Amino acid sequence: MESYERILLVKNEVFVFRLPPLTSTEGYKAADWDLQNPNWTGRLRLVSVDDKLEIRLEDKSTGNLYAKAPVAAVGPPDFDQVTDSSRYFVIRLKNNNGQTAFIGIGFADRSDSFDLNVAIQDHFKMVKQEEERGNEDPSKPALDLSFKEGQTITVNIGKKATSSTQRPKPSGGGDNNIIPLLPPPPSTTSRRQK
Repeated sequence: MESYERILLVKNEVFVFRLPPLTSTEGYKAADWDLQNPNWTGRLRLVSVDDKLEIRLEDKSTGNLYAKAPVAAVGPPDFDQVTDSSRYFVIRLKNNNGQTAFIGIGFADRSDSFDLNVAIQDHFKMVKQEEERGNEDPSKPALDLSFKEGQTITVNIGKKATSSTQRPKPSGGGDNNIIPLLPPPPSTTSRRQK
């Protein structure tokens, strides 16, 4: 079976940052990066090849590959959100020789980072569902919802009844959704006069 690539997400502007040494066990903080001066700016594509997932950083104008980061699972070490912002992540780049490096990526808009996070989680949910379908017991009979011989179904589609009597339309030419006011109750003085 031939594998094919599916593009799950494209973001036309992503910022790449060189990471300073990690100073605490809490994780990376975007505030420690030089956010005003990214090391590189380009396009991000999230690509699925069968059940594998890869973040590709490409030149905006030429489409040339700058770096790629395979994502084996959400969370460290492949894809990790920083502790102080929802717009920045740490990813692990990996070249064809197996060498790895950690870099920071970020977006100007919070919705772009949300889209990336959701697309990655959706990919892994889909992979898990496919694995579960593959693990189903083949000896278990499939649910048969087909019609049997002689079985029929009746569908009544509401028809608008046409008759000579029609509802009276409210007078006044106003809005048809307004409920007309009822007359006031009879006053107590009119009862006494009788």
